[in-house]
Amino acid sequence: MDLQHWLGRATHAIQDWADTFGPYQAHPSLLVDDDRFAAAFGELTGRLKDNYPFFHPHYAGQMLKPPHPAALVGYVTTMLINPNNHALDGGPATAAMEREAVAQLASMFGYDTHLGHLTTSGTIANLEALFVARELHPGRGIAYSEDAHYTHGRMCHVLGVKGHPVPTDDHGRMDLDALENTLRTGEVGTAVVTTGTTGLGAVDPVHKVLPLAERHGVRVHVDAAYGGFFTLLAGADGSEGLPAEPWRAIARCDSVVVDPHKHGLQPYGCGAILFRDPEVGRFYLHDSPYTYFTSAELHLGEISLECSRAGASAAALWLTFQLLPPTPDGIGQILAAGRRAALKWADLIDASECLELYQQPELDIVSYFPVVAPATLTGIDAASARILTDGMNSPDPVFLSTLRADREEFTARHPQIAADIDGARILRSVLMKPESEHHVEHLHNRIEHLARAR
Repeated sequence: MDLQHWLGRATHAIQDWADTFGPYQAHPSLLVDDDRFAAAFGELTGRLKDNYPFFHPHYAGQMLKPPHPAALVGYVTTMLINPNNHALDGGPATAAMEREAVAQLASMFGYDTHLGHLTTSGTIANLEALFVARELHPGRGIAYSEDAHYTHGRMCHVLGVKGHPVPTDDHGRMDLDALENTLRTGEVGTAVVTTGTTGLGAVDPVHKVLPLAERHGVRVHVDAAYGGFFTLLAGADGSEGLPAEPWRAIARCDSVVVDPHKHGLQPYGCGAILFRDPEVGRFYLHDSPYTYFTSAELHLGEISLECSRAGASAAALWLTFQLLPPTPDGIGQILAAGRRAALKWADLIDASECLELYQQPELDIVSYFPVVAPATLTGIDAASARILTDGMNSPDPVFLSTLRADREEFTARHPQIAADIDGARILRSVLMKPESEHHVEHLHNRIEHLARAR
């Protein structure tokens, strides 16, 4: 795609449409001459250089990457109109696109029926899921793993419900025995499972949680904000294929959250919430005397806690899905490249004398730490911090992140390490960009070099 060409086409297409309504003059209070704009624009572009190169395969730090050019063109084109998907009156075309794109997400997860919409983030999407959980089981709390995203504890506080953190096993997955002990109390109405923790990329055993939840009359919500699109690799052939059971089980869960602004190639912010039972829409319904008036059809704002939302987000996702649908042969091929990259890097680390794998990657996050002598948490923590800083400041930079592993988590995986402090930072790399597949050797060699340069 020639991005400059299509962005130019965007302005012409919208101007051609606008011209059908007749000419008018812009108000003088809005006018800015090109010289003044050039100065401000120059300062903007200069300040934007104070960013890490999220687009580059040598950036393997946080869950950040640029959106697909198709998403950019869809977003910018639609922003020239600036529709609001709260009500059909504010965005009839983009509301329809949102419904179509959300239906594709529902199909990806195997939902036969659904109620859902886009949100501005996974945090808001999870808030809505927990809101419905509270309404369905008033007075009962929410269980989630100790490695689940911190948003669940925060949203429980916002909603005034009790959170029940559940310990994890030595793979970072929810411990089933601990979960059952929690459910036996009768204090939990909904259990949250995570398909791809943001720290390690661990996948909770959804297929094993479901029968436990059913036995205790508990709903199941899936936080797939980060990992949701990996369902496209469930049961796939090749090294990138994932065990099918946890992902297929999502179709039987009560709700699921996914963030298209992570693996769905979208700009921030674009999250999504899906409920399997459309009847939960009754908890959202409200009236607005000045908003819903041109259609008897249910408006998106009537099934959402948010009000104003950018129709441009829906248009960007819709356009992207026309070209790269959420199917194994579409976006699945992009995730497969990142998954292969993670496995390839794990093999390189396994063969390394100066790096050690923290745990085998389940998705596209690789966790590892420098080998130090003596083998202590203190030494590992200091070496990880040094490699992070030296890597960013090197003439040939690499960009990583760190993750703090506590003493118990670390020694469960690596009992040979002397646990002389409460925890240690380890190195963490997210290989979200498919180009990572062709840069793994370079990243590995650079980090080995940094690890040796003590």
